[in-house]
Amino acid sequence: MKFHEKKIASIRPFAVVTAVICMVSTATGPRFAFADNTIAINASLLKCEYEVDPVGVDRPVPRLSWNLKSDSRGQRQTAYRILVASSLDELAKDAGDVWDSGKVVSDECIQIAYAGKPLQSSQRVFWKTQVWDADDKPSEWSSHATWTMGLMNSDDWKASWICGPGTANANPRDLNAFSYQSSLLRRQIEVKPELSRAIVNICGLGEYELSINGRRVGDSLFSPGWTKYDKTCLYDTFDVTKLIKQGKNVVGILLGNGMYNVRGGRYTKFLGSFGPQKAICQLRLEYADGSTEFVGTDASWRFRPGPITFGCIYGGEDFDARRAEKGWDLPNFDDSAWAAAEKTEGPGGILKGFSHAAPPICVQETIKPIDVKKIRPGVEVYDLGQNASYMPRLVVKGAAGDVVRVIPAELALKDGTVDRVSCGGGTAYWQYTLAGGESENWAPRFFYQGCRYLQVERTAAKKGGALPTVEALEGAVVHSSAEPVGRFECSSELFNRIHTLVRRAQRSNMMSVLTDCPHREKLGWLEQYHLNGPSLRYEFDLNRLFVKCFGDMQDSQLQNGLIPDIAPEYVVFPDGFRDSPEWGSAFILAAWQQYEWAGDVDSLRDHYEAMKRYLGYLASRSKDGVVSHGLGDWYDIGPRAPGPSQLTPIPFTATAFYYIDAATMEKIARVLNKSEDAEGFAAQSQSIRKALNEKFLRPDGQYASGSQCANAIALVTGVVPEDKREAVVEAIVRDVQSRGNSITAGDVGYRYLLRALADAGRSDVIFAMNNQSEKPGYGYQLKQGATTLTEAWDARREASQNHFMLGQIMEWFYHDLAGVGFDPKGGVGFKRIVIRPQPTGDLTWAKASYDSVRGKIISEWKITGEKLTLTIEIPPSATAEVYVPFKGDAGAIEFEEGGQERFVKAIRTAKGAAIFEVSSGRNVFQAPWAAK
Repeated sequence: MKFHEKKIASIRPFAVVTAVICMVSTATGPRFAFADNTIAINASLLKCEYEVDPVGVDRPVPRLSWNLKSDSRGQRQTAYRILVASSLDELAKDAGDVWDSGKVVSDECIQIAYAGKPLQSSQRVFWKTQVWDADDKPSEWSSHATWTMGLMNSDDWKASWICGPGTANANPRDLNAFSYQSSLLRRQIEVKPELSRAIVNICGLGEYELSINGRRVGDSLFSPGWTKYDKTCLYDTFDVTKLIKQGKNVVGILLGNGMYNVRGGRYTKFLGSFGPQKAICQLRLEYADGSTEFVGTDASWRFRPGPITFGCIYGGEDFDARRAEKGWDLPNFDDSAWAAAEKTEGPGGILKGFSHAAPPICVQETIKPIDVKKIRPGVEVYDLGQNASYMPRLVVKGAAGDVVRVIPAELALKDGTVDRVSCGGGTAYWQYTLAGGESENWAPRFFYQGCRYLQVERTAAKKGGALPTVEALEGAVVHSSAEPVGRFECSSELFNRIHTLVRRAQRSNMMSVLTDCPHREKLGWLEQYHLNGPSLRYEFDLNRLFVKCFGDMQDSQLQNGLIPDIAPEYVVFPDGFRDSPEWGSAFILAAWQQYEWAGDVDSLRDHYEAMKRYLGYLASRSKDGVVSHGLGDWYDIGPRAPGPSQLTPIPFTATAFYYIDAATMEKIARVLNKSEDAEGFAAQSQSIRKALNEKFLRPDGQYASGSQCANAIALVTGVVPEDKREAVVEAIVRDVQSRGNSITAGDVGYRYLLRALADAGRSDVIFAMNNQSEKPGYGYQLKQGATTLTEAWDARREASQNHFMLGQIMEWFYHDLAGVGFDPKGGVGFKRIVIRPQPTGDLTWAKASYDSVRGKIISEWKITGEKLTLTIEIPPSATAEVYVPFKGDAGAIEFEEGGQERFVKAIRTAKGAAIFEVSSGRNVFQAPWAAK
């Protein structure tokens, strides 16, 4: 059977799958029958605001979603019904006393807006959903899920901000007015019998830990999250019913400095403060008789400086165990020596809850040292074997007053001691002063560091005394608890190592913002949000984190519309380090990615006016359509040390992103039904495109300097005239090959280089660039001993050794090598999937899976002999356009049809691939792969 360029006449099945219940022979071939009572489709993994069973939701109209499960091919949802109830008992009766959506004819399962009764502060509801399949048959009800509301109005706070005595009126500009030390706050309360529920809302600044009756509430670190505190303060909500008992109870709060208060004293990236450590907290007590009682922070709370004697997010953390008061957060503790807390004002930010916060930061794993090197008496260097974002776990024994200092670093010198050159060079460490006696266990609360090595320096309290003994030291890896959603592997061990290298850098910098590095800066440099957006999203569920960070960007926006290069903006850097279009454009471009990947219209709507203001700011900085300021292709490879763009003119990239922003704003306006705005943005983008071509298009068809960055950006953004596109692609290929398959593009250009080549079907060039270890690049970094992606292509020691900004190859691994992509024209959130693998080089197999918002997508291919086998899985209610690569006779392509050929429709062939329209389920294709 022959395939034709425009249309494929037929395809041949080669096997059946086990989903078939029985097979009946007929004269014309096999016919398959399915049991009538089979449940074809079910809803699972119910989420509210991107989370399972969230607590503290503070959107008046929460968004609901679910995944669809089916063992049948070609299944889809045709309708749904949602029940939201005030109790599990009501829900069990299939009654939605809060909301019954009724049967809604729709195939949508994401971003479903709640439309029931108005939700009240702290209200808990229970919900489930039922779906109808392709034959309009209803499923069973899903398992139940729940969500709890936060505080919906400022009047719902029954508490005041409090701080230590004498600091309420301190001037934030006077850093000497604030302590390095931690703060302790406590309040003993009496709880009546028959408590039915207890909810706590808390914001502790800069960072806090909450305990009730000596037991820590939650396991998150650095809560409530870094923000622009004069604009937004995040609060957390916990259900603490199980921690509260009848009678006496104690609520305890430990406060640290975080990004809120950076005094200095050791290494710092900047100095600044939003005021003294402070907290606002309220406990809501609900009783069986229907009554409610509130206990909030006020002047009746007691205050004492805590045992953390030095705390700085950059400089470290010192803990004096001799100052720790045992039982301070337990009932009947004598706090008569403590001072009364003072009422104060907040730092100015609006209190916002779960719906505006990133996923919590938690300990993800603990790593034991692979080696301990003795430097001299009392000094050892522990090698954890892996660069990561760490907090140490220490077990030590010694006399009271003995000290153990732990100095982190990414690198070690030849003598084995640590080298902090890549960490900024300044002094930073953890320090523990022993209480003395039995073995003491300690872990810091508010300071983490990106490192691999820990230099331990032990000092005795008394001169000539015995040194304290370190009985155990481990590294607790800390980062965002955002769920992993992607898996990739291929036949190249080098590529697998590169994948791990990048992934480790990604997770080290996933905090409550996407930091650039976990040691020297810890700041949210914005270019990474969009340039690495797809690479990050293929690996982790970052929808909540991005929602939070869009708020950070808007909070940091200046009156003139500028979005600074970092958000939250804690420090004003000069020139392009505050104002570079490639960075500020993340506000528009990352939000559009969020819409395409997750169907998130609300993020576009919430920030639309601020996005318009940023585009207006760029217009104000343009002259004849050209924008000329910024950093350009940061860290490209040129004749000088890396920094601002060397090979590509800064006006080119600045203007290109001005164009991309305008074109994207047109699409956003159309999504939001703002047709007049859309027309204006369309005209603006075309005007910029014309100016860009007039200024930078050369007679030979190349752009600006003809660099990899310039030509690639021109191609991917679509500014290249159609008749010149092929010539520009060839110019890029020539440039790469003339350099011995070397990369020159930097932070801004590299993603576009990958996309330009892959989109043109030249993954062979990408393979050649990255399948080597002799020139600066991923393999070179591994050869130098890197265990996480480094800041510079050549892994130079003075640059950060844990930076994900050059990690855009992850997108190529998933989108192009394995072939998992989407067609936004067919519906956002992977509703219309594109499977288009690009086997290349000497690779014999690749496989990837991605847990999209609609469910798992799988694409696996392998070459055996002269045959390529492609196995895919598409979630229910999604469809896919599948490109099956082949070498040889397209008519020899076969597929595993599972008894129902209607689920696979041949369309056409193009550029060495046969294209099929495929419904949901598992499909296997076999294609000829003739040797060259």
